[in-house]
Formats: sequence, C-alpha cells, structure tokens
Amino acid sequence: MWYGTLPERFFPVPRRLEILAPAGDRDSLSAALASSADAVYFGLDDGFNARARAVNFPSDALREVAELVHRRGARAYVTLNTLVFEPEVPVVEELVRRVAAAGIDAIIVQDPAVALIARATCPELEVHASTQMTVSSPLAAGLMGELGLARIVVPRELSVDEIAAYGAACATPLEVFIHGALCVAWSGQCLSSEVWGGRSANRGQCAQACRLPYELWVDGARRDLGEVEYLLSPKDLVGLGAVGALAAAPGVVSLKIEGRLKGPHYVAAAVSHYRRAAAIAAGEPDPGALEEADLHVAYSRGISAGFLDGADHQTLVEGRFPRHRGLPLGRIVAVAGDTVVVVPTAEQRPVTGGAALSGPRTASPSASSSASPSSSASSSASSSASSSASSSASSSASSSEVRTLVPRAGMGVVFDRGRPEDREQGGPIFGVERGGAGWRLRFGDPGPDLARVSVGDFVWVSSDPQVTRAGERAAEAGRGALGRSAVRLEVRGAAGEPLVAVARMARGEATARTRSALQPARGAGLSPEVLADKLGGFGGTAFHLGELDASGLGAGLHVPVSELKEVRRALAADLDAAVARCERTLASPAEVAAAIDAVRAAPPADGNDATLSVLCRTDAQLDAALDAGARDLELDWMELVGLGRAVARARAAGARVGVATVRVQKPGEERIDAHLARLEPDHVLVRSWGSLAYFRHRGIALHGDFSLNVANAITAGWVLARGLATVTAAHDLDREQLFALVERAPRGRVAVTVHHHIPTFHTEHCVYAHLLSHGRDYRTCGRPCEQHEVALADRVGLVHPVVVDVGCRNTVFNAQAQSAAALVPELRARGVRRFRLELVRESRAEAATVIDAYSRLVAGTLPPAEVVRRTAVHEQFGVTRGTMRTLTVLR
Repeated sequence: MWYGTLPERFFPVPRRLEILAPAGDRDSLSAALASSADAVYFGLDDGFNARARAVNFPSDALREVAELVHRRGARAYVTLNTLVFEPEVPVVEELVRRVAAAGIDAIIVQDPAVALIARATCPELEVHASTQMTVSSPLAAGLMGELGLARIVVPRELSVDEIAAYGAACATPLEVFIHGALCVAWSGQCLSSEVWGGRSANRGQCAQACRLPYELWVDGARRDLGEVEYLLSPKDLVGLGAVGALAAAPGVVSLKIEGRLKGPHYVAAAVSHYRRAAAIAAGEPDPGALEEADLHVAYSRGISAGFLDGADHQTLVEGRFPRHRGLPLGRIVAVAGDTVVVVPTAEQRPVTGGAALSGPRTASPSASSSASPSSSASSSASSSASSSASSSASSSASSSEVRTLVPRAGMGVVFDRGRPEDREQGGPIFGVERGGAGWRLRFGDPGPDLARVSVGDFVWVSSDPQVTRAGERAAEAGRGALGRSAVRLEVRGAAGEPLVAVARMARGEATARTRSALQPARGAGLSPEVLADKLGGFGGTAFHLGELDASGLGAGLHVPVSELKEVRRALAADLDAAVARCERTLASPAEVAAAIDAVRAAPPADGNDATLSVLCRTDAQLDAALDAGARDLELDWMELVGLGRAVARARAAGARVGVATVRVQKPGEERIDAHLARLEPDHVLVRSWGSLAYFRHRGIALHGDFSLNVANAITAGWVLARGLATVTAAHDLDREQLFALVERAPRGRVAVTVHHHIPTFHTEHCVYAHLLSHGRDYRTCGRPCEQHEVALADRVGLVHPVVVDVGCRNTVFNAQAQSAAALVPELRARGVRRFRLELVRESRAEAATVIDAYSRLVAGTLPPAEVVRRTAVHEQFGVTRGTMRTLTVLR
C-alpha cells in the first residue's frame, strides 16, 4: 500500500513511496497504468503546461481520463506549471474549473496565481508546487505553504541529505525527481529559450539551449577542449540506488519520473524499475527481477545520479554528445566489409552516483590545480550553498551497477566518433558472433556507412526491439478492461441472517447482502477459498481481491453460490460508480473573481518620484556609480568580505545601499541571509522565496527581483502582501504583457529592469570547476573562479559571460545587453516609479556611460533613442529588445 496521502505522523516505517509517471499522450498513459504507476501527471493541449511539445490531453475530455486513471487505482495530476500573463487569467480560471469538475486529484503549478485561483474555485482540489516554482528550502516551503499547498516538488539540485533535512523541517509532503532528463539550470530560473529563441521555458516552450555546443573562453582567449563541446548538457538522472534512502527520509512521499516527451516503452520500463525498487525499500516482497539495461536502452544521455549524491562537477556533464546514447558496448578494434569487431574497454565503468555504466570521457584542460580550497573569507557562508558530501544515506545513490550488456541481432547501435562535425552513423545489428574478448557485429541494409566508421570509435546500444515491444504491450494492456484496483473484502453474518459483504478501496466502499439467510452447511461451508473465488473473483472488472477478512462470519454456514455471485456483481457495480463519482462544490465565477480581486488589492506606493537603482558587481562599477552621483545602489558580490567593504564605502559616500540575496536558497543557506542582515543594508533585493521568508519580519525594506517570476497582478498582490515594497516584473513579459501587469497591479509597486544582460542559465553545475580543475566541488576545485573569468561562445559567435555567486552557482549572462529605454516614458505615465539597471562585467568607463545615460532618461532629459545609441557604443554584441508572444487562448 502507498501511504502518500497521509500526514507524516501516520507514516509506517518502512513505507512505499508513490511512483508518479509521465503521460505525454494516450499510449504513455496506458503504459504507465499497465505498469502499476501509483499516479500519472499530464498536461492539457489548451496550454499552460511545461511540456507544450507533448501531445497532451484536451480539457473537455478530462472526466473520461480521470475515470480511466481512477479505475486503475491511480491518481491523476494535471500540470498547469507555467507563468500566467495578466490577459490570460480568465482562461486559467476556466481551465481550473474544468479540472476540478472532472475529478482530477491535483494540479501542479508554478505561478502562485494559479494556486490562488484553485483555492478560490475548489478547496478540495489539491495544489502541488512544481519544481518550476523553485521552492528550494524549508523556509521557502513555509512561505509558499500559505498558498495551501498539499505537496512540494523539490528541485533536482538537492542531495539526499539536503532532501532529508528539508523534509525534517517542513510540514508539507515532498516529491522528488528520481529519473529522467536533467535541466542544467534551476527550474524556473532559465531564460535562455526566451532570450535566444523567442520562446520561454517558463511558458512550456524550452528550446533546449543547454543541448547546443559551446566554446570555452578563459580570460578573453578561446580554450580548445577537443571533442568536448556540449558544455551545458548534463547526463540523465538515474536514482535507483537512492530509493531506499529517500524512503527513509522524513516527508518524502513520491518519486517522480521525468519524460512527457518520451514514448510508452520508456514509461513502462521506468515505472516497472522504480516500482520494484520502492517495494523492496519498503520491505515488501520483491515483485521480480528486471533487466536494468532495458531502462537505459529505452532512453539515456548518459547515466548519473544528478545531485542526489551531492555535486560532482567532473561527472555531471559528459560534454561529447547532447542526445540519446543508451548503454556503452565498447570500442571498435577492426572494421572489415559489413562487420565491425567491438571490445569492451576500461571506459565501461560505473560513474559516480550512477546505477550503470558510462562511455568514455575526454579529460578537460586544466587551468588550475585540484588543491584544497583557498581560505576565502566567504567560504564559511558559501560552504552551505554547495552540495553536501556523500554520507551513508546519500551515497546509496551510487550503489547499483548494470551487468555488461550482451548485444543481439535487432538491437540498434550508434557509433560515437568524438567529432561532432561528422554525421553520426548507426543502425540495426543483423548478426552477432562472440569473438575473443568482444563481439563481431554484422550490419546490412538499412544500416550504417561503415566507410565512415573507424577503429577506436565508441559503440553504444541505442535501441532494442524487445524493449519497444514491451512498451507497446503495456500500452495495449493499459487500454484494456482488466484493472488492478485492490479491494479489501469484509464478510460477516450468522445463521438465520443474510450474508453481508463490504468492499473497501481507496476511492470508496460498497455493501451488498444475500437475499437468503445463512443456513448450517452439510459440508465444509463457506471457506476462505470459496469466498475468495465466488465473492472476490472480480474478473472482467476494474478490481481484484486484495485482502479477505471473514472473521465476522460464523463457521459452518452456507448460502447458494448464485447469490454470492449476485453480491459480487452488486459490489463491482457500486465500486465502479464510486470511482466515477465526483462530488465537489465549486465556487461561482463571481465568488472566485471577488477572492482574486482581494488579492490584487494591495495599497499603492507612496510618492511619485522616479528612481534609478544601479546594481554593481565589482569595485570599479561601484566607483563609476558613486562618481555619477547614483544614490540608490544594489550590490551583488561573489564573496562576502568584499561585499562588506563595498557596503561601507557606498554608505560613507551617502548612497542608499541594498544587498542582493542569492537566487536560490538551499536547506541551511539562511546563514548567507543572516550575514547580509548583519551588514544592516538600507534594503534587500530578494531573489528567492526562502530569502523573502527570512527577511519579511526583520524591519528591513525589501524589493523583489525578477527571479520571483511575477507575471500577473494576482501574484504581484500576493507577494507584495508578504513584505515587499516593490517587485521587479518577470523577464518573460513583452511590452503589452508588461503594460497589462502594471495596469492591474498596485500603482508604483512594480519595478522594471531597463538595461541589463539577461541571465540565461542559473545553474548548480560549475563550469569553472568542471573545466578549469579536477575538483568535484568547492572543497577540491581550487577556486579557479577567483583567478579567471570564463565565458561561453555560442554557434553564432556571441560570447556569454559566466559569473559565480556567493553560493558557488554559475549564471550565464547574455552577451547582448537588453534595453527597455523606449518603454520608460510610457511606464512612467502608467505609474512605474522604480527603474533598475544591472551591470555584469562592464569596466569603470563603460559603467559610467550606461549609468549617466539612464539617469538622464529617468530624469526626462535624454530621449530613449539617444540612450540606446550611447550605451551601444561599448557593447561588443549590441543592444537588443526582448520579445515573447502570448499563448493562444482556450479553444
């Protein structure tokens, strides 16, 4: 039994975790159900889900889908996990109403506005916080719990130890990603698709910029990495070895499998493996051995435990390929005609944290030794921001291995040449012979061009017809009538009374009785075997007998078998009706509108004077700002001792000084906020929900940053009511969407960033440690970030700076500056009073030019066109304007 719906205090030890499966289409949904997933999650083709490219499901057919899932004894979760723009609020209100009326168990949300709409519409509908909401610490969970969350999906960047610490300090049940693709950026904090592709990951339209090749630039010079080009493309997460530790971790109730863009063979394999692992971890009987190789052949970009073992910057990113590879077979030692000879190599070894084998990895150039970390003054604070060491609990994530794969005819292979410019070769195996230490693989038509395959190339098994057929069979079985909902059957009665049977299951119960009274039997009477056969034989229905309790039935009694069958049919019919029944009370549209308007109704800002706040990251930029007479400053330093000196210097010059928090607060990182508080700033630029929770009652003025992802006035009103003076509009908004937000939000309390290099990726993976050291994490990397400046060049030659924060996380900033100078006059007319300017790596002279131009613009003495002309002079890659199209309305 899965106990995930019960409060933590009711958890037995051990307990079996819910296995939550992806369903991007009907076949994948069927495969998940046939493989005994406890719950499924899927999106709507109406939009507002983080996998817009999946087939998804129509909202007007949700009741049918919910009934199908419930009849299989599972739960149904709908993803509404994107940001919502102000003009789309009525569409979302209608979608939430459809979801609630259909009997869906929960919605998964990113935008607080959706949670608030759901609470106002139907309190019975559970709300789960998506990993896109970036609820990354217990403090953040406490704050966001005010939305009425029933569950939090924790970020993928947390280790098992950090998840356990999170759960121990959090009252809300936790869901953990256990398998599938990893985003290199923190979910909800990636703007690369928005900036470079004109479509936003926060809107379900990820362009997968992390899977593209990049060149490494160090201190202004290109660094050749050979065949390593995919510098931001992580391997996939395989957490089989961590299931036991997570089952023992406080608060964890669900294991989530990523993959709504993958097929039924992947879903079936993943669900089967993790359901077995969860059962074993809970002390249940082993449901049967599985071939783990099938899991990775179904889909794998390389195998790792992600961050479940803590950070390991040397193994997370392979760097030689961005797409499916499968399992490694070995290297080619001979090519002759239609045959290649492949021999396993020492490179076929388990990787740190992985549950299988990995292919080869070319060593990266090192610009720094792997010596112990320097005695940086910020280390005491930043240590909590880096991943924890492997402990007895989290190290279990790397405990599993896969047996050496044996190839067979029909399997597909791909040849990895290590030269991305070469067209990849691959195809099905026509014949296999064992030869010496390896295999002779014969190919035919269709097949690879073996003239383009060389000795030394690496070979991966990338497909297996048996795995594909297993997925197809699972999808077919999931569409069938036979179900698997377990029923507990209680039978009672005495001589002279009817036999009474009560059938209980998760979604209700049914009672039926015989027409005749029980009579003394001439033979053995109604034995448990007879009752199980005649009363519990639910064949052809959505149920099966899980447990029989006949302790309330007198011994040696009899009733006609025909009546037992009548009782069984009555029970099945009533249970079926109970599964389909959805008795929910929905608030009227007027009631919902009134509740939402109350959230929007925060008071306006005091005063009408416009201000320009300048964010500096270096001493040279601070010098330029003070020389320019800037009096509203925000400081964002890589280390805390230097930040303290900068605060003191700015304050001595008469400036109002704010300090910026890190964008993500992991468990234990409130100590960074505590250090910032001791600096006694005039205000704090709040970048995370955890930091907002930390500072909200400390008497310091607070301004929210773009990373809170405020895209509509509902979320703005909710956030402002929790202690913020202003909140910066999300960077996903275009001109019209921004104006719509400003018009509905409290006047003067939405800030706008008018000049900046948009932060594209914000990532736990450290490019510096990976490529400029041999260190696993901040303890062993030697801190190359303190000696070097790194940037990544894309395919069109733009060079994007990579900056490290005090939490040892990397932010990749767009090479091109983005300006909203043209909008400033209209924004001022609409009541915007706080304008923001952010510097990244500008020199003192460059910073001075930018600050002067925008100061004059806000003061009304310099037109927007002239501002752009002046600032574009020093911008190597020019100045651009961001765009974002609006999602189509509900059909």
